[in-house]
Amino acid sequence: MQKLFSSFLRDQSGATAIEYCLIATGIAFVIIAAVNGIGTSLNGTFISVNSSLK
Repeated sequence: MQKLFSSFLRDQSGATAIEYCLIATGIAFVIIAAVNGIGTSLNGTFISVNSSLK
């Protein structure tokens, strides 16, 4: 049992997957923030165009 536990602690294969997951999460947050900012600006433009057409 001790050998299995020490083997588990030395295993580094999951660390890379976790790092990639953290990077993907960070990129997703940046994309969401950018789309949210652009969406607010675009909404104002559409409201302006809509009121001009009336």
